[in-house]
Amino acid sequence: MSNLINVPKNGGLTSTNSPINFPSWSRVIDDMFNLDLPTVFTSNFNTGITLPKVNIKETPESFLVYMAAPGLDKSNFQVEIDNQSLTISAEIKEEEETNNQHYTRREFGYSSFKRTFTLPETVNDASIDAKYTDGILHITLPKKEEAKQKPARTINIS
Repeated sequence: MSNLINVPKNGGLTSTNSPINFPSWSRVIDDMFNLDLPTVFTSNFNTGITLPKVNIKETPESFLVYMAAPGLDKSNFQVEIDNQSLTISAEIKEEEETNNQHYTRREFGYSSFKRTFTLPETVNDASIDAKYTDGILHITLPKKEEAKQKPARTINIS
C-alpha cells in the first residue's frame, strides 16, 4: 500500500488511499469558477464597437471636436444640440447571412455608442458644422461674436 499524498490547487492535503474520494469544498468552488461558459454566453461579448476617443481644441473663433470612429459611414451618426448639450451617437446594424436555404449560420450585429458634452454658453449653436472624413468626425462649434478673442491693441495715452 502506498501513502501518496495529493496536493490540490487550494493547498489542502488529501490522502489518495481513502475508499471514497469526496471533493473538498474549495475544489468544488474552484471547479465552479473555472467552468468554461457555453459559447452562447461568450460569443456575443466584445463584438461591438468601443467608445470612440475624442479630442477637443479651442481656437479664438471656435471649438473643434474630433472623434475617431473608423469603419463607420456618415449615415451612422446622429449629432444633436439640446439645451447646451452636444450629443454624438451612432448605431450600426449589420446582417450577414449565408445564401443557402438551409443555412446553419446566420449572424446579426448591433453596435451603438452615445457621447454627450456640455457646451459653454459662448457657442453659437445656429452655425455648427459637422463632416466625416477618413474615419474622423469633425464638428466645428463656432463662438458667438462677443465671445471671440479680440486681438490686443495699443491704447494711446493723452
